[in-house]
Amino acid sequence: MHRCQPPDAVVWPQDVEQVGRLAALCYGQGVPIIPFGTGTGLEGGVCAVQGGVCINLTHMDRILELNPEDFSVVVEPGVTRKALNTHLRDRGLWFPVDPGADASLCGMAATGASGTNSVRYGTMRDNVLNLEVVLPSGQRLHTAGRGRRFRKSAAGYNLTGLFVGSEGTLGLITAATLRLHPVPEATVAATCAFPTVQAAVDSTVHILQAAVPVARIEFLDEVMMDACNRHSKLNCCVAPTLFLEFHGSEQALAEQVQRTEEIIRHNGGSHFSWAKEAEERSRLWAARHNAWYASLALRPGCKGYSTDVCVPISRLPEILVQTKEDLEAWRLTGTIVGHVGDGNFHCILLVDPEDPEELLRVQAFAEQLGRRALALHGTCTGEHGIGLGKRQLLLEEVGAVGMETMRQLKATLDPRGLMNPGKVL
Repeated sequence: MHRCQPPDAVVWPQDVEQVGRLAALCYGQGVPIIPFGTGTGLEGGVCAVQGGVCINLTHMDRILELNPEDFSVVVEPGVTRKALNTHLRDRGLWFPVDPGADASLCGMAATGASGTNSVRYGTMRDNVLNLEVVLPSGQRLHTAGRGRRFRKSAAGYNLTGLFVGSEGTLGLITAATLRLHPVPEATVAATCAFPTVQAAVDSTVHILQAAVPVARIEFLDEVMMDACNRHSKLNCCVAPTLFLEFHGSEQALAEQVQRTEEIIRHNGGSHFSWAKEAEERSRLWAARHNAWYASLALRPGCKGYSTDVCVPISRLPEILVQTKEDLEAWRLTGTIVGHVGDGNFHCILLVDPEDPEELLRVQAFAEQLGRRALALHGTCTGEHGIGLGKRQLLLEEVGAVGMETMRQLKATLDPRGLMNPGKVL
């Protein structure tokens, strides 16, 4: 949706000292600074709307420190989540935050990313312990103190939380200390179909209320399931569907699976398919992660735009039904997929970029959906961020006082307004 707006120059620093020198040089000359991780963001976060210098951090790709006993690791911004998990494979540890794309871990921190595992393991906000940030002046800030990797603290303001989700508008994240988790002894995945959206969401709520420690619980509507069947050569029922995954010991999994199946059957679920072998599980989740490409295949030659709202789980059926009605009313082609354990879902809209009238309809639909989420006590973005397109919705969400407080924080750290200008505020 957000057309490419290239910078005037791109620079690949090799270490944090070079990042500091670059930031100070650009800032002193009044040149905008655009941090770049892997470019997998969906809200135009790396568009250089005022030109300037793009600081591409992909060459800074070292894993600086691993502390297995403390379940923590320190990574540079060029390290992606898949690269980290490959490095951890023989240690019995993993980093579970999974937005789908093989994104930069520091970029994931900058956008407050989450994904399919967040119902069990939390989002980036829950898994970042410390950040090294180069401020616009070139100064280096350690948000929790240099080298610190504690699990909890009551010391002063939460500076780490300030920079997680700041989208490059306050500084350049040059290292992140992340929380790791033990690899589960066993894993089981499953799919099941439902007669209605309400039945699928009711099952989700009941599973969570029963304290079943589900690791992933994903919703796909019938249009999305049909697309996944075609694209990923699946043979699933074309109906509202849940994809689930459970982590734990063999004995615990047996109990979780039995309890979940009872709940699902009580809510009218059917067409159970359980996958215990790694290959079959990978195939199942590959289909879910390829939902974007499966959706694009429904209308070849078109581009995709993904909405991203989050509401209290109890309001999820209401907004999903409204969204499907709105798709018809706006004459748009779209699929729905969501992290229902969090109340977060995406509508993947297919649009002809050369059709201005359709682009306007997509924009109007997305804004209406954001306002529906706000009316139901939700948020206009669960994980993609504000970027270019949701600044007005952010104002409506946090109010004038909240927005002014953010502007004052921005002005304190970036008085010249040169850090990723045009984003968030």
